[in-house]
Amino acid sequence: MANYIYPAPGTTAVEATLKIKVSSNGADTGLLVPSLQDITVNAANDTFTWTQLDEGSKKQIATTATNSLDTNLVVNQTTFFGTVGSGGTTAAELGVFGASTDKTLMTFSLYLGDESDGGNGKYLEGDGYITGLAPTVSADEPVWVSPVTISITGDYTVATAGSF
Repeated sequence: MANYIYPAPGTTAVEATLKIKVSSNGADTGLLVPSLQDITVNAANDTFTWTQLDEGSKKQIATTATNSLDTNLVVNQTTFFGTVGSGGTTAAELGVFGASTDKTLMTFSLYLGDESDGGNGKYLEGDGYITGLAPTVSADEPVWVSPVTISITGDYTVATAGSF
């Protein structure tokens, strides 16, 4: 039987979750970001391309990667704006909006979900900046929804347990 990752929406210990904390604050216990609609993990290597006079096809080699984590979330007032907003020192104080406007380096831990029982899931972790906020609301979608991008500085790490 295949070991497919099943993010099991609404099933505790199996569902995909995103947690963030301020990278420079070791005492920050982190903030669970609720109401995610979707998650996209980007790990795109750039390439260097050149042509040679003795070849009929271009040559390419992989170079450094541009990594980012994209999601859409239904805006939760406390999580989005934080308890104090701009100038806070923890993820809960800053909220998603404060971390973005303050340009605060954040550590993230993304639990991808599990096969079935919450015992074998993997985490993607790293550091990055929250960008790309663009909350929208309309008559057809009567709750605020916003894209969120974590522009990752450096590499992803894979863990079998969340670091925070």
